[in-house]
Amino acid sequence: MMRKSDMVPIGKALKEKFIRDLTPGEQRFFLKKAREAITQRGYPACEDLFHYCYFLTMRERLSGIDSYGGEGYMRFLLVETRRDTEQEIRFYVERLESGKGPHPDVMAYTLIERALSSGTFDK
Repeated sequence: MMRKSDMVPIGKALKEKFIRDLTPGEQRFFLKKAREAITQRGYPACEDLFHYCYFLTMRERLSGIDSYGGEGYMRFLLVETRRDTEQEIRFYVERLESGKGPHPDVMAYTLIERALSSGTFDK
């Protein structure tokens, strides 16, 4: 079961990772997945949600990589990376499922979106 202490707000390092690692299109995909996770699945807005959405975005990025015709080592790396990404997604789903509340917190999504796009983390 997830403790309240595990549910920390998104910090500066995660925002920097969001900006640095993701393209604008991937950022929109990330925010869409965060909204769905909070409003439809009832997941709490926490660091685990960030990582869950991040790995969903990485899975989407990997789906666009074609390994057909590539060398064996590159195909192996792509398959292993996809497998690892799926394992991470399952890990965070389990953690988020254990901490979700009875009702979706729509305000939490608004705060996440504002924090990631505006550069501030204050309410």
